Amino acid sequence: MRGILNRNLFFVAAALFLWGFGEGMFFNFVPIYLDVQFLLSKYQIGLILGAFGFSMAITHIPAGRLADRFGRRPLLIGAWLLGLFSTLVMGFAQVLPLFLIGLFAYGLTAFVSSPLSSYVTAARGKWPVGTVLSLTTATFGMGMVLGPVTGGWIGDHYGMRMSFYVAAVVFVFSNLFMSLIEHQPIDHHDPDSPPLSLRSNRRFITLMGVLAFATFSMYLAQPLTPNFLEGVRRLSLSQTGLVFTAGALGNSLLAITFSRANPRRGYLFTQALVILFAFFIWKGTTLPVFALGYFLLGGFRASRPMAMAQARELVHDSQMGITYGIMETISSVIFIVTPPIAGYLFERDPMIIYPLAIGLILASIVVSSMFLPRKEAHA
Repeated sequence: MRGILNRNLFFVAAALFLWGFGEGMFFNFVPIYLDVQFLLSKYQIGLILGAFGFSMAITHIPAGRLADRFGRRPLLIGAWLLGLFSTLVMGFAQVLPLFLIGLFAYGLTAFVSSPLSSYVTAARGKWPVGTVLSLTTATFGMGMVLGPVTGGWIGDHYGMRMSFYVAAVVFVFSNLFMSLIEHQPIDHHDPDSPPLSLRSNRRFITLMGVLAFATFSMYLAQPLTPNFLEGVRRLSLSQTGLVFTAGALGNSLLAITFSRANPRRGYLFTQALVILFAFFIWKGTTLPVFALGYFLLGGFRASRPMAMAQARELVHDSQMGITYGIMETISSVIFIVTPPIAGYLFERDPMIIYPLAIGLILASIVVSSMFLPRKEAHA
C-alpha cells in the first residue's frame, strides 16, 4: 500500500476491528435467536429482518447530507454510542417488543456508513479510494473472524443472551478508540461553478441501477441461510459459529485481495464468488464445504468498496457524503424487501432460494459488464 497509515485511520481501524469482533458474537445469530427464543416462523423472521433493513434505510441520505455540511466525526461517535446502547437493550430484553426496539435501534446505526466512508476517503492521503475503503471492510472483517466462533461457544454454554453482554463490553473499548479521531474540514464547491447535480448525472444514475440489481441478486440467498444451516443441515451453534468465522475471514482477506484491483473488473469477479457461495450451501453436505461457501461470500462485502470507488469517480468532493448515503440507502431498501421474499421462498422450499440466486447473479454479471463505467477509477 502507498503511504503510511496516519493516526486517524489507525484509530478508525482499531475501532472497526473491535466492533467487528463484538458484532460477530451476535449479529449472524439473530435469525436463530428469534426462532429459538421467541418461537417465530421463518416468514415472521423475514419480516423482522426486512423491518431491520427499513431502520437502516431511513438514515443514510440524511446522514450523508449532515456529514457534508457539518462534519463527519460527530456522526461517527453518535453511531458508536447508539450501537452500544442498543446491544445492551437486546441483551436485557425478555420479551419480543423490547428486543425489537434494541434490534431496530441497532439498525439505525447504519447511518454511520456514509460518514465513515467519506471520513476515510478524505483521510486517505495518497492511497487509492478503493484501497482505503477496503481497509474499513478488511479491519471489520478481521474482528469478525473471532466473533462468531466466540458467540457460538458462548451460546452453547451460557445461552445466546450472554453474547449480547460480552459484545457490549467489547463495544466500550471500540468507542474509546473512535473518540480519539480528529475533526476534518468540510469540503465546499466553488459557488460560481457548482458541480453537476446527482439527479442530472446520468452516468451516476445508471450506475445506481446496475448496483441495485447486483445487490439484490447477491443478497437473496443470505438472510435465512443461518436458519438453513441450523434447521435443514442440523449444525450446532458452535458449528454455525465456525461457518460464520470462515465468512468473516473471507470478508477480510478478500477485501485485502481486491483492495488494489481495478474496481470495475473487481466488482464483476466478486459477484462470481457469491455464486459459489450459493452453490456450496445448496449442494454441500459437510461443515468444511459450508465454511468454504461462507468464506467466498466475502466477495459480497468486497464488492462494496469496488462499487463506491466507481461512484466516487463520477461526483464532486462536496457530494461525497450524499453520494455514499444514496448508495447505502439503495442497499438498505434491498435489505428491506429481500428477507420477506427469502422467508416466503424458504417456507415453500428451503432449497429453491439458492438456484434462483445463482440465476439472478449470472444475469447481473451480464448487465454489469454492459453498463458499469469503463473508465478506471483513480484516487
